[in-house]
Amino acid sequence: MDTAAQNEVLVILDYGSQYTQLIARRTRELGVFSLILPHDTTLAEIKTLKPKGLILSGGPSSVYETGAPKLDMELLKLNIPILGICYGLQLLALNLGGEVKASDSREYGLAKLRNKAKSWLIEEAFDGSQIWMSHGDHVAVAPKGFEVTAQSGNIICAAENQQQKLFGLQFHPEVTHTEFGRQILKNFLKICGFKHDWTPKSFVDSEIDRIQKLVGNRKVICALSGGVDSSVAASLVSRAIGDRQICIFVDTGLLREGEYQEVLAIYKAAGLNVKPIKAAERFLSQLKSITDPESKRKIIGGEFINIFETEAKLVGDVKFLVQGTLYPDVIESVSVHGPSATIKSHHNVGGLPKTMNLELLEPLRELFKDEVRQIGKRLGLPNSITQRQPFPGPGLAVRIIGEVTPESVSLLQAADQIVRDEITKSGAHTDLWQYFAVLLPVQTVGVMGDQRTYDQVIAIRAVESTDGMTADWAKLPHDLLAKISNRIVREVKGVNRVVYDITSKPPGTIEWE
Repeated sequence: MDTAAQNEVLVILDYGSQYTQLIARRTRELGVFSLILPHDTTLAEIKTLKPKGLILSGGPSSVYETGAPKLDMELLKLNIPILGICYGLQLLALNLGGEVKASDSREYGLAKLRNKAKSWLIEEAFDGSQIWMSHGDHVAVAPKGFEVTAQSGNIICAAENQQQKLFGLQFHPEVTHTEFGRQILKNFLKICGFKHDWTPKSFVDSEIDRIQKLVGNRKVICALSGGVDSSVAASLVSRAIGDRQICIFVDTGLLREGEYQEVLAIYKAAGLNVKPIKAAERFLSQLKSITDPESKRKIIGGEFINIFETEAKLVGDVKFLVQGTLYPDVIESVSVHGPSATIKSHHNVGGLPKTMNLELLEPLRELFKDEVRQIGKRLGLPNSITQRQPFPGPGLAVRIIGEVTPESVSLLQAADQIVRDEITKSGAHTDLWQYFAVLLPVQTVGVMGDQRTYDQVIAIRAVESTDGMTADWAKLPHDLLAKISNRIVREVKGVNRVVYDITSKPPGTIEWE
C-alpha cells in the first residue's frame, strides 16, 4: 500500500515491544491509519509520510545497554505530538536531561494509577484505575519542562511537556488490561488533530484510485490462492481495472479436499477473470525428499513465481503481480520492524526468489485480517470467502511435518475434512480463527481389530484469535474431540492415534511449520 495515499498518518517507531502491533490495531480501531516503522527509520523517510503524530513503542532493552536502540533527536524537529510508551518514555527522558534508573528486576503485570497533576492524556476519572506494566528500567527524574502527571507507588507512570507536546507513559495503554488505555490513546490522537476518518470505505476509494494510476493501461497477473487475502486483493484490483487483471488459480495438489472445484466456482460467480491451472505433479515432484519447512516454503514460492511469469509472458504487457500479502505476513517474515525477529517466511513474502521479472502489487500489505474481511464485505464478496478460515499459501505442505508425498497429502486431506466437518456441524466454528489437522512424522503402536498396528499420528489444531498475531488454543468440548478422533481413526487408513494441540501463540505459532 502506498501510505501517501492516506490523508492522515500516525507513525509508530518500533523498539521491539511484543505489544507494538497492538498500538497500530488500537489506533486503527479509533479511525486513524497507523504505520509501524523500524526505530532507525530516517527523518527524511518519515517526513515523506507527513505524519500528524509519532509514537515511540516499548522494547526489551535497557537504555544503558551497549547497542540498545537509540532515539534520533532530529525527530523533535517534526514539530508534531510525540508519545513515548515504556522504553519510548525512557528514551525521551534520557535524551532530554532526565534520569533513568536501571533495575536488575522487571515489574510485570497489573498496577494502580494515581493522578499527580492535571494532564492532557490522563483524566481525573482514571485515578485509581488498573494499568499494565512491563518494564525493567524506569524514569527516576523527569526532564526539565516535564510535569509528572501520574505515579504507581514510587514509579513515575506518566509525564508530559504540554508546551512541546511531548508525552510519556511507563505503562502500556494499548493492552486491554489497562482500564482506560483506549481513551488515553484517543486523547493523544485528539492532541495530534486527527479527524478519525480512516475506514474500510475510505481505504477502498483511495486504493482503487492509486491502483488505476499505478497500472495505467497495462494488464496484471493476480496470484489467487482461494483464501480471504488474495480474494479480497483480486476483487479490489478488479474494481480498479476490470478484466485487465488475469487471476491465476493454481491447483498445487496441496489444497484441502474438494477445495479447487469449490473455490473456482465461487470466483466465477463473483465475476473475476480467472484462469485455472492444474500443477499438482509439478509441485509434488519438486518437494520430493524435502523435509525442512523453510525449504518447502521457498520451493513452493519459487514454483508459483515460475508459473506466474510464464503466464505473464503469454498475456503480454504485464508489469505487476498482485498478491494478498497482509501485515502479519510481513511482520513474521521479514525483520522490518527494528529488533523484531523473523519467525518464518511466507511464500508470498520471504518465500519469493530474490530476482523476478514482475513487480509486486500488494494492496493489503499494511492491513490486519479483520480489516481485510470488512473490506471484502464492502466489495460484495460472499461470506463463503470473507469468513473463510485462513489457509497457508504453501497449503498442506506445511501441515505435513516431514516429506510431502502424494500418499501423505491424501491422508491429511481425509483427516482434515473430518476435523472441518465435525467442528462445522457442532457450530463451534463460529468462534474459531482456524481449525485443521496436522500429520506428524511419528508412528505409534495401536490395536485395531485385535491386531497390532504401527501407524501415523494426526494432531488437531484449533485456535481463537482476532488478527492472527496472537492466539489462544480453543477449549473444544471433549465429546466433540472424541467424535473427531473416533472418525479419523476409523475412517482414515494409516492413522491410529489423534492428539490435540494446546499451545497458544506465543509461544507457538498457529501453523506447525
